Amino acid sequence: MLPTFVIGLREGVEAALIIAIIAGFLRQEGRRDAMRPMWVGVAAAVAICVAAGVALELLDKELPERRQEGLETVVAIAAVGIVTFMVVWMRRHARDLSGQLRRSAGEALAAGSTAALVAMAFFAVFREGLETVVFLLAVFQNAEDPASAGGGAVLGLAAAVAIGVLIYRGGIKLNLARFFRITGVVLVLVAAGLVASAIHTAHEAGWLDAGQAQAFDLSWLVVPGTWTSALLTGMLGWQPHPSNAEVIGYLLYLIPAALYVLWPAQLGARLARTAGTPTRG
Repeated sequence: MLPTFVIGLREGVEAALIIAIIAGFLRQEGRRDAMRPMWVGVAAAVAICVAAGVALELLDKELPERRQEGLETVVAIAAVGIVTFMVVWMRRHARDLSGQLRRSAGEALAAGSTAALVAMAFFAVFREGLETVVFLLAVFQNAEDPASAGGGAVLGLAAAVAIGVLIYRGGIKLNLARFFRITGVVLVLVAAGLVASAIHTAHEAGWLDAGQAQAFDLSWLVVPGTWTSALLTGMLGWQPHPSNAEVIGYLLYLIPAALYVLWPAQLGARLARTAGTPTRG
């Protein structure tokens, strides 16, 4: 439940934040007439993302077992790529996201075009929704209790909508940099698990044979049906008998990604300034 809750919360907050900022700007500018087209764009994006998720799930069920493993590998790799892009993009833009959106909305209004606002709302929700669909499908493949995982996603999205409403009404001030850093750590852990899962399913699909010797035995810890197994397998992607390739892939992704998320922004800026300062000799 925890991984899907964080995914739903993180992705939902990104979309809700963008919509809340645009809607708040329209309210301040007295352009409530532009609200309806904006919501049309939001609804269209949600419908397309839901349809894409259903289509991928149906396709997975219709394929033979080995091809199912192949599709699961592709979905997991896509989810890892999405998480990586999302973490990097939000790390760079979280602080000035509100200002960027307000400027874009202002330019659209100045041009007398609500189509641009509809496009902003549509692509914001479409991007986050599609990312959520791919990421959740990848996590569901490792979940021991799909119902619990689905409940976590619903709760996360509901919390994100509530946060968006509070932001719109001015009832909450969210420290975006801190929020996205904390959730970024959880997502990096989940993504590292997806790397290991992708390596595992790639072997099952017959795509990868190297490094399949057992690295160590975790069967004493990852016991199917227990809460520890649900947490370690569902969130971290740990298997009872991980292979060398899975362990190596897990660590090769986890270590640099976690360092990137946790590295203090102020320290990075200070080091960059120091590197750009000529030495005196």
